[in-house]
Amino acid sequence: MSGHNRWTKIKRYKAVVGAAKGRLFSKVIKEITVSARLGGGDPAGNARLRVALAAAKAANIPADTVTRAVKKGTGELEGVQYEEVLYEGYGPGGVAMLVECLTDNTNRTASDVRSAFSSHGGSLAAQNAVKFVFQHRGNVVVKAGPAEDVVMAAAIDAGADDVLNHGADGFEVRTEPGALHQVAAALEKAGLSLGEQKWIWTPTTSVPVEGEKAKLLLKLMEVLEENDDVQNVSANFEMDEKLMEQWV
Repeated sequence: MSGHNRWTKIKRYKAVVGAAKGRLFSKVIKEITVSARLGGGDPAGNARLRVALAAAKAANIPADTVTRAVKKGTGELEGVQYEEVLYEGYGPGGVAMLVECLTDNTNRTASDVRSAFSSHGGSLAAQNAVKFVFQHRGNVVVKAGPAEDVVMAAAIDAGADDVLNHGADGFEVRTEPGALHQVAAALEKAGLSLGEQKWIWTPTTSVPVEGEKAKLLLKLMEVLEENDDVQNVSANFEMDEKLMEQWV
């Protein structure tokens, strides 16, 4: 399993308890509010909101909390105005990184992100200096159980681009960004049990890191993920899986 995929698994594991769960709730609620503000409160006509609502359901966020978040986005209730910001940078070992943020104070967020990079052997980069290393994709998780050929056949019929087999961790089905919901609906109709559905940044090349640089990179990613303004962190690293699992 590639480094960024293993990191995603570690994030999911850490998000089930304690403060990490609280941060997950906060990030999902913020995304719901922004999605509703940008595309309206009806998920039928707002693809981004549908993804956010699916994440809220997976995280077991109470329905009334979700409803309030939607109404804050549509202006029915007073709420904070968030701005989307994408930071690009390099981590230890020259690893390319994208940091997606939703913030009500860009000066604070920029300072926090810059400090995290500089304190952990990295640096912020100019706009578009790093983004070209990644592709924006739709990603549907299929829970473990069915054979790979079953998932592959369903994915092909659904119009997906690729299937990644993660063994006991299930599968990831990759799509064009605009086909995410269409593919997910087709996979579900085919009888597959689905997990997380979202848009992701996938690296087209990878950078191997090891030793102290690998540890520093993991710490940098953890510090960024713990920031309330940070929604997602993407990176193009490869490292020993045992080292990453020790991070849990």
